[in-house]
This record gives sequence, structure tokens and C-alpha cells, in this order.
Amino acid sequence: MNAIEKACLDKGMRMTGQRRTIALTIAESVDHPDVEELHRRAVKHDANISIATVYRTVKLFEDAGILERHDFREGRARYEQVTEDHHDHLIDMNTGDVIEFRNEEIEQLQRKVAEKLGYKLVDHRLELYAVKMKPHGAS
Repeated sequence: MNAIEKACLDKGMRMTGQRRTIALTIAESVDHPDVEELHRRAVKHDANISIATVYRTVKLFEDAGILERHDFREGRARYEQVTEDHHDHLIDMNTGDVIEFRNEEIEQLQRKVAEKLGYKLVDHRLELYAVKMKPHGAS
């Protein structure tokens, strides 16, 4: 049983065969796929899964706090499993690649900013949009 399926069962969700297939497809993802990409991958496991089923299931998982939705300025939502390990994202504007990272200095700075303004930071999301730099001296 994958982590997404376990999270669904822990929340009391009924797991149909198609939901299990979609959960497995998401759990196997090492990237941040959109619904259309999840559908392309899921039909390799079950040719009867419709795009509408994937949309409904992703929404169900998102509403249950199992998936996190990201809008990386592409006009399409992309998804990843919610984990306890916090990380931020750097998005390559040329390729669309999403690089996960964690930087303790940034984490500390965000807490300091909130405290300086009289707040306790309880959550945040950091997305950096970047383009690959050319090596120094390259034309």
C-alpha cells in the first residue's frame, strides 16, 4: 500500500480500484504532474480511467489534505503529495522543471520577518521562478 492510499484509508475514504490506481500513479511520481499527465500515466495501469475521474479524484484528495495544489504560473495546476517534510520550489521558467529544496537560512529569515512584524509564522510557501544562467564567459 502506498502512502497516498494509506492516507485515504486513514481519513475513512472509500477506495475504489480507480482511486487506488490514481493514488499509485501519484505516489510513483517524482515530479509535480498536472491532471492531464496523471491521466496519461494512470491509463497505462487501467485503460478505463477517464480524465473526469482523475479530476474528481485529485479534487477529493486535495480537499482531504492528501495532495497539495501548485499553480506555477503556467495556467495549469500541478500536484504533489502532502508530506511532513517542508520544502520550497524553484521553477525553471524555460523548461518548467520544478526543483525542490530546503534552506535553513531562508526558513530562519522568514520566521524573523514575521516576528519583527509581530506575528508567529505558522505556514508558508516559497516559489522561486528562475532561468538557468549561462556559465561565466559563455556567449
